[in-house]
Amino acid sequence: MISLTDSQKIGMGLTGFGVFFLFFGMMLFFDKALLAIGNILFVSGLSFVIGLERTFRFFFQRHKVKATSFFLGGVLVVLLGWPIVGVVLEIYGFFLLFRGFFPVVVGFIRRVPVLGSLLNLPGISALVDKVGESNTMV
Repeated sequence: MISLTDSQKIGMGLTGFGVFFLFFGMMLFFDKALLAIGNILFVSGLSFVIGLERTFRFFFQRHKVKATSFFLGGVLVVLLGWPIVGVVLEIYGFFLLFRGFFPVVVGFIRRVPVLGSLLNLPGISALVDKVGESNTMV
């Protein structure tokens, strides 16, 4: 069992609520307020989970400048009131930032009983294999 500090537990809660508000904001036709709350909760929760210094080191690495600018630019665009454009920018930046983690996530999901069998279906398997490839390091 993984032991978490109290601040990491708070961070997990904030990140979870952030993802919920982002999803709910998209389901309600890109509601600006919900997306803004979700963005703020997600980024603050991430900093609680891994710490402020590691968060800054993760986002502001030299090879991740493009990804960080798209992600944080999308957050800014959502806060300024253009939710659809901002979410598109955020999603692109998110995939650029976290593409090194996708092989790990795909490998984990393939071991989950029901989801693993779904990922091995013919049409889905090729797509998941393409997403799960990693040609860059984290």
